[in-house]
Amino acid sequence: MASAVTSPPQAGTPQADPARRRRRTGAAPRRLPYLLIAPAGLLMLGFIAYPVLSVFYYSLQHYNPTKPWRNGFAGLDNFTRIFTDDPHFWGTLSFSLKWVVVEVTLQLLFGLALALIVNQTFVGRALGRALVFSPWAVSGVLTSAIWVLLYNSQTGITRYLADLGIGEYGTSLLSDTATVFPAAIVADLWRGVPFFAILILADLQSVPKDLYEAAEVDGAGRIRQFLHITLPHIRDAIVLSTLLRAVWEFNNVDLLYTLTGGGPAGETTTLPLYVAHTSVDAHNFGYASALTTVAFVILLFCSMVYLRLSKFGGDGK
Repeated sequence: MASAVTSPPQAGTPQADPARRRRRTGAAPRRLPYLLIAPAGLLMLGFIAYPVLSVFYYSLQHYNPTKPWRNGFAGLDNFTRIFTDDPHFWGTLSFSLKWVVVEVTLQLLFGLALALIVNQTFVGRALGRALVFSPWAVSGVLTSAIWVLLYNSQTGITRYLADLGIGEYGTSLLSDTATVFPAAIVADLWRGVPFFAILILADLQSVPKDLYEAAEVDGAGRIRQFLHITLPHIRDAIVLSTLLRAVWEFNNVDLLYTLTGGGPAGETTTLPLYVAHTSVDAHNFGYASALTTVAFVILLFCSMVYLRLSKFGGDGK
């Protein structure tokens, strides 16, 4: 009886190409995470992309709901007005830069000092860290409300200072052009310093202890250890935190709006606060969108230059 002869599998069939079958079956698990996060990703893209594109669109328009007869395509008229015919733009931009430089510098210095302190071993360190980080958990509006009460001329710190013979009764730090800037700086420092302390402390805990022990054996003091061991290891954390905080401080609206409203006499009006007044109060959304676009370009350019000069992510050489 003749035995059945089985023909060899043809090329291209599943039996002839097990590697292709394994690749096909292994591709599904790799795509699964992307499919799961796709709905959330699309929603985030919609909520972010649509407002950004809308701002760019309205920056080229004359758009004021209270004066619909003037609405229409503006071209570059809004941008021309910003740089040539706006008496407030350059002043608010210069104050914004001053606000960012002073705030970020002071927050970095105090945050670094606090991070170095709470990184040490001492009794009650957990409680100390909780107290240091707690202001960061407070919302911006609540922070503003707290400092409005503290600066109140009738019930705030100026009254108690007057009881001690320092200053006069009824004075307000927020209504005097000589004291409003330092007062606003102190209020924002209270909330901003913990941000630097948290990020820097996280990086400090990753520094190998062996480096400090070897430095002590070589006779290096605390200052040399800080300059040659600690600072190089936390450099990226400092660069990232200062960049993020600079962007947030530039866009700071809630604290200054609640504390001073941009006053007195426009002394504390930042560019984003000027945008808020232009859009919300004056209803000039087209011109406010153009101001926002200019602010976006300024932030983007400064961020790129800062990352380039700081060599973020490199070896620091």
